[in-house]
Amino acid sequence: MTKFIDSQYVHDMAQTTNNLYRHGWDERNGGNVSLRLTAEEVGAFSDTDKVLRQIPIAFDASELAGKYYLVTGTGRYFKNMVEFPERDMGLIRINDKGNEVDLMWGFNDGGEPTSEFPSHLMSHISRLKQDPNQRVIMHCHPTNLVAMTFTVPLSSKRFSRTLWKMHPESIVVFPEGVGVIPYMCPGTNEIGEKTAAKMNDFRVVVWPHHGVFAAGDSLDETYGLVETVEKSALIYTTIRAQGGEILQSLTDKDFRDLIKRFDLTANEAFLTPDAQTETVE
Repeated sequence: MTKFIDSQYVHDMAQTTNNLYRHGWDERNGGNVSLRLTAEEVGAFSDTDKVLRQIPIAFDASELAGKYYLVTGTGRYFKNMVEFPERDMGLIRINDKGNEVDLMWGFNDGGEPTSEFPSHLMSHISRLKQDPNQRVIMHCHPTNLVAMTFTVPLSSKRFSRTLWKMHPESIVVFPEGVGVIPYMCPGTNEIGEKTAAKMNDFRVVVWPHHGVFAAGDSLDETYGLVETVEKSALIYTTIRAQGGEILQSLTDKDFRDLIKRFDLTANEAFLTPDAQTETVE
């Protein structure tokens, strides 16, 4: 039987994390990714049939008992993931206790899942309730989007409308908009809970002055979601750097035309501006 290290899942995780690093969104050991796998997908490999060790987690994940996740390790550099996948990522199974995971493969130097793993699991729970096909949570630091959190009011509606106005792909790719939470200390269950609550309505949650949590059906789809959000943020940042007045942008009518053309279910609450005069915010 094929070894798990040779699986498409490991290859895809290594390539995705390398792309995140090369984009400059996951410097040093910043960022983390988790991918849910089915028991059938895992069972096809000969080295995933026994528990290597048990690892405590600081969260009751019993709601996910029996589910498998391929997850990046704490303190690991994404630039190394391609060369050292069995060291820098691991396949875990949530055990019945909920506060421990069974390591089935990887972390062969004694490593553990990312310190944000409780936040990942909370968001996985939220997204599974919205869509059973959702299987990826991705945390990274898109430069221009983070920069916007210093200059744009930290409102989900203001952020969403600003990004939508930058490029027609935006409302097509994330018609629900993006969620924004207040700045909170990373690596805590508190930020995980706040993020998971937003994940009930959004696939992208902005962590001000830090980065994003994003969810999707696949690694490619989730990466593309972040890529589209960041492209709109780059356009916004470039416009502001030019220092001139913004003379035109996508309008509310343009949003409606895109929704009709692509048969979108968009966030109706974000489709009309607030009472105050709104240009590009």
